[in-house]
Amino acid sequence: WVKILSLKCENFVKKFLPAFRSLLVKELIEKYKLSQIETAAKLGVTQAAISQYFHSKRGGKRIKELEKMEFFKPMIEETARKIAENKILEIDAEFCKFCKALKEDAECKKHT
Repeated sequence: WVKILSLKCENFVKKFLPAFRSLLVKELIEKYKLSQIETAAKLGVTQAAISQYFHSKRGGKRIKELEKMEFFKPMIEETARKIAENKILEIDAEFCKFCKALKEDAECKKHT
């Protein structure tokens, strides 16, 4: 069971985490007017990584795919709001929520 969960998490990280971060970074910078340096500090990455996320050099391939999912935009907006208001202590937990939502979405699509 742990091995299966680990593989699903690895799949998420490889395929979707960069796109999730890219859209989250754009929301933080454009809506909440955070600098790249402030955003980097909040997400625990470098300013250079933030620049790449902001310009869709990381995650660009999957952004449109994520934007088609109904649950996705509200998740990004809520996560960005929490980050901007310093209400998130552990950003990894937000990534896990998103991963679980992706899994549930995929399971629902199998049965329809």
